[in-house]
Amino acid sequence: MATEIKVPALPESVSDATIATWHKKAGDVVRRDENLVDLETDKVVLEVPSPVDGVLKEIKFEEGATVTSQQLLAVIEEGAAPAKDATPAAAKDAGKEKAPAAGNEEVQPKAEAAKEQAKAPASTTPAPVASGGGTALPPGARFTAASEGIDASQVDGTGRRGAVTKEDLLNYAKKGGVGNAGGARPEQRVAMTRIRQRIAERLMHSKESIAMLTSFNEVNLGKVMAMRKELGEGFEKANGIKLGFMGFFAKAAANALQRYPAVNASVDGTDIIYHGYADISIAVSTEKGLVTPVLRNVERQSFADIEKGIAEYAKKARDGKLQLDDLQGGTFTITNGGTFGSLMSTPIVNPPQSAILGMHAIKERAIVENGQVIAAPMMYIALSYDHRIIDGKDAVQFLVDIKNQLENPHRMLLGM
Repeated sequence: MATEIKVPALPESVSDATIATWHKKAGDVVRRDENLVDLETDKVVLEVPSPVDGVLKEIKFEEGATVTSQQLLAVIEEGAAPAKDATPAAAKDAGKEKAPAAGNEEVQPKAEAAKEQAKAPASTTPAPVASGGGTALPPGARFTAASEGIDASQVDGTGRRGAVTKEDLLNYAKKGGVGNAGGARPEQRVAMTRIRQRIAERLMHSKESIAMLTSFNEVNLGKVMAMRKELGEGFEKANGIKLGFMGFFAKAAANALQRYPAVNASVDGTDIIYHGYADISIAVSTEKGLVTPVLRNVERQSFADIEKGIAEYAKKARDGKLQLDDLQGGTFTITNGGTFGSLMSTPIVNPPQSAILGMHAIKERAIVENGQVIAAPMMYIALSYDHRIIDGKDAVQFLVDIKNQLENPHRMLLGM
């Protein structure tokens, strides 16, 4: 029985998707729940699993093609097994190839695949090159391998399922002195992914539509670090998750948002919408770009709930398992450039939100405390905000509120 594989239903905000990678080819055996193809949308990469066991009989679109919701992607012959030998008649139908002799390992699906490929829509996207682990290269890495003249099968991959990334290829070329990266003036032209195009579009929209301003402060994280050292082991044993820094910042932000509702508001035409809940978007860096999954109702969550939510989203982002619902909504964003060494920055507001908190690297600096100069673990924090609805006074006091909570973390336990 033939089973049709269609593009999953896409939400109203996503009109179409691009076929990023086929993990199977026509004639391959597939298992139920095995991923067949990755579809890249403006926001996430969607996996399309097989609903049945069988043989992938036909692929309707090649990599790089644009498809829409419920469009037919492929056909699986349920319960079928791949033929071991092509018959003379089948060979004739597949381009009048010579029928294989007895014992020859040439198989019929290869001829069928060639015939179906001839029918498939033309694509300018190069065929994927296998990485060291046998995984098809992502689009960006594929172009890098071609332009740098690198054999991807010789490169150890650090991406999802061992895939070789663009960075793996460039590092291999630089360290090993192979490919064009060892030359004087290498260049390459690579098409933006759908996600990168969407990021660029939203950032430009933000800069052009929001009266953006950034305020700064600094935080002494000595007490937070002492609390993590004192209670971290017991916290992990009790909750099965480590006590990180982001949990403190998320909880402090949720508390402060209740006290400064303008920072948690959004603009809709000539109206201001005040949100009575703190749905905080946590910026997560992935191979394909920055994504912002949303922690819901952080004001009601415990530290353990927050840390578990962050860890779950981080894993889903690394594995490419984030769903569109994970990214929808959000009333406020926290981004941590400090994980990459950033000392200070001016983060860009994510519309329709009106503010974003930027965390940065923790550095020991000399400060004056009780008349004495001491070394303390300090972090600069930044709040970029929409000056149309957030006054400078509210923005500054919001940052001071964050600072006071983090420098007195026991206050958060009391909801202060």
